[in-house]
Amino acid sequence: MEPQQRSPLLEVRGNVELKRPLVKAPSRLPLPGTRFKRRPDQMEDALEPEKKRTRGLDTVTKMATSHPRAPALTARPQMQGQTTAPKVPKKTGPRCSTAIATVLKNQKPGPAVPAQKPAAAAPPLLGGKKPTKRPAWDLKGQLCDLNAQLQCFRERTQTLNQENQQLQDQLQEAQQQARALGAECRTLEGELARVQAQAEQSQQELGNLRAHVLELEEQLGTQEGLVQELQKERLGLQEERRGLATRLEEQERRLQASEAALSGSQAEVASLRQEAAAQAAALVEQGERLHGLEMERRRLHNQLQELKGNIRVFCRVRPVLAGEPTPSPGFLLFPSGPGGPSDPPTRLSVSRSDDRRGTLSGAPAPTTRHDFSFDRVFPPGSGQDQVFEEIAMLVQSALDGYPVCIFAYGQTGSGKTFTMEGGPGGDPQVEGLIPRALRHLFSVAQELGGQGWTYSFVASYVEIYNETVRDLLATGTRKGQGGECEIRRAGPGSEELTVTNARYVPVSCEKEVEALLHVARQNRAVARTSQNERSSRSHSVFQLQISGEHAGRGLQCGAPLSLVDLAGSERLDPGLALGPGERERLRETQAINSSLSTLGLVIMALSNKESHVPYRNSKLTYLLQNSLGGSAKMLMFVNISPLEENVSESLNSLRFASKVNQCVIGTAQANRK
Repeated sequence: MEPQQRSPLLEVRGNVELKRPLVKAPSRLPLPGTRFKRRPDQMEDALEPEKKRTRGLDTVTKMATSHPRAPALTARPQMQGQTTAPKVPKKTGPRCSTAIATVLKNQKPGPAVPAQKPAAAAPPLLGGKKPTKRPAWDLKGQLCDLNAQLQCFRERTQTLNQENQQLQDQLQEAQQQARALGAECRTLEGELARVQAQAEQSQQELGNLRAHVLELEEQLGTQEGLVQELQKERLGLQEERRGLATRLEEQERRLQASEAALSGSQAEVASLRQEAAAQAAALVEQGERLHGLEMERRRLHNQLQELKGNIRVFCRVRPVLAGEPTPSPGFLLFPSGPGGPSDPPTRLSVSRSDDRRGTLSGAPAPTTRHDFSFDRVFPPGSGQDQVFEEIAMLVQSALDGYPVCIFAYGQTGSGKTFTMEGGPGGDPQVEGLIPRALRHLFSVAQELGGQGWTYSFVASYVEIYNETVRDLLATGTRKGQGGECEIRRAGPGSEELTVTNARYVPVSCEKEVEALLHVARQNRAVARTSQNERSSRSHSVFQLQISGEHAGRGLQCGAPLSLVDLAGSERLDPGLALGPGERERLRETQAINSSLSTLGLVIMALSNKESHVPYRNSKLTYLLQNSLGGSAKMLMFVNISPLEENVSESLNSLRFASKVNQCVIGTAQANRK
């Protein structure tokens, strides 16, 4: 019996193991305990001595005589619909010789064939190229082919695992949406059934009332006919005076009939009184229900405002005015929100070129981009109506008894006064937040009057110039006498603050508010600066004290609405030559920056829940003490200029606003009694 033939690769392996062990050369396979992989060029250099030694052994022992070559391992393409092969775990222990032995061990010996010239092994089909024949001694080539197949299978397995994970995530998300939609559908079905039942009951009551109205109309017609008959009888009695004795019996008979009709009418009147009492009880019940719904609306409205945050920051960029240079296209960018262009923008990007670095290196100045995120960002094209629409619900919270404070912050000429008071000329399109807010409050208060609420409004308008309080509503001889105004408590043990010698004017309509704003514009301190022809050099504080009362239920509520136009925030120029006018501007700027710094310290202290809040460090924070605390709702407008020459001041304003936006002052409490 002819002995079984072995593969040439097994003979080479046996000869190599008998003569000399393989040299421990670098290998592409990972060693135990490490993740380092060898490159193909390192593998080729490591196997080169063994290749030469194998060739020598092949010459001496005549390896290729009458032994068939092992079949080449080729990568079989995966058919459509075939199950993906499982991911092969990454081996870290075996050496190169162990991997070769494993592959050769799995090969099945072929049948004996006549001796012929050995043929080179065909490498795997990669990229559709024609396979190249490899010699039997090319162990490195065969190993590389096996590694290529292994890498291909691993990549395909990893890709399929990723697709499987994505499909599982999509399935979970779809299941969650299906559960949410099912719950919502059940809720809506219950609500529909309740509304249908109420509609049927209302229709039945309406039919009863119609029938009763018809019955009353018939009775009224009967009564009218009876009255007409009595009038005719009276005329007849006057004409027949002489026949009184004869007609006496007839009159008595008619009198009895009238008495019977009167008794019937009295019974009907009693029935009508009972129905009127029932309707009055129903009206009382409806009033109770309406009051409960109003209290629920206020609670939900407050929850909505708390979810948005008790400290919110809006950024507004004013448009480029006539005569101003147009900024470069990439200077200001407004990235879209998470929902795409349809969502209101909440982010702002400012580009700034470092001219100093460009001068030193001789190359163009590099551009640095600064990104900011706020609760809402208004591009230059936003109108006054769009801005007020975002704060209308916050202003309405003042009617519910929550202190509300809205102030505009930014450098000179950035549009703060335009945002708060509006533009000149009385154009409704450019009205500021102050007239729009009061118009909204008057309208809502009138609607709540139908539910039993009565509101009163008292307005005051002061400015803080160089830490001195001035009354902007002063007229006549009191005009300009700001030293007499001081901030005091309203009474012993009272938390309410008032300004002595300041006018507190009751207002009830828009015309009265417009008159007050006109007087305040004439009295406010302005001056010419390098940034603005008429710059506001003081903080103006418009306060509206709101008092509400429900006499039927004994409820009272009251809260202030503070609308503040802060003075321009600019840094001091150390190289500025100081003349008489410049010294005055310097004192103003120092006072403005000091009060704005104190405002930032107060907000940070409230956010950090510190035991001491420095309200008294500035007249501004002391006056707004009740509108900045933990029971208040606060909104800050940071106004910036679109001009590149003001980029330094714009970045300072945006950084300050970002710090304020990160603060949380707690839950607001309504002032109710």
